[in-house]
Amino acid sequence: MSLVSRGRTTTVKPQRSGCENPAVSRPPLTALLTACLSVAITAAGLGYAWSLRPDPAPPADSRVGSVCGTRECEPVAEAEVGSDVVRVMVGDKISRIATEGASGTVMFELTIAEYGVTEDLGSLELECVDSPVAAVCLVQGQARGKRYAEALVRQDGLWSRALGGYQGDGGYAGLHDVNGDQVMDVVVVQRRCAEGVDCPKRIAEVYSLVADVANGQDRKLGCTAVVNAEANLPGWPDVRPAMNQLKACPAAGS
Repeated sequence: MSLVSRGRTTTVKPQRSGCENPAVSRPPLTALLTACLSVAITAAGLGYAWSLRPDPAPPADSRVGSVCGTRECEPVAEAEVGSDVVRVMVGDKISRIATEGASGTVMFELTIAEYGVTEDLGSLELECVDSPVAAVCLVQGQARGKRYAEALVRQDGLWSRALGGYQGDGGYAGLHDVNGDQVMDVVVVQRRCAEGVDCPKRIAEVYSLVADVANGQDRKLGCTAVVNAEANLPGWPDVRPAMNQLKACPAAGS
């Protein structure tokens, strides 16, 4: 308490009662400084961690942030498949196939780029066909004297990569429903010449995109007969064989 007397204030310290605990006292100044410093360091660490967080993902229908290698992907082909859009995009180290729309946004690596097809952008083609059973998109390009192709299939609203790729030296790859199951098959033309010899003989190979390979079903449906000129292939220049025109494929080189 304080006593006021003639302009002076004299402070009288209260006496400690016998019931007070002498062990309870104010923390030393060094302890307070240490605690404050710890809080400051923790806050700084949280701020730094926040600054390193990844940027929020773009909306599903946005193409912002599509990177192919070290630069933005460059769209070179596009097709509408029902309510979806499929794009082929190239870059400097990697190329992609992108799907977006009602089925969501999905990015696949363009695997045929490893053969050099993106070096000739004019040879890149995208063919898509929709059906009530499945939608199919075939991407193909030319490199080293061959056509290289790969396919995407949309079933039950989901896009996936078809098993395996396709290559042919006969100058043609395309889609046609050969077996009548309402799903496009892949048709690839091959030369039938002796090794190292160029000749006009051609044969068409047909592959199913929905074969149950896990249960032993062969994805190769068969081959046409060997013809003496490409113009003799069924439906040339769009090769469209019927199922009854296929037979077992001959051994390579025969």
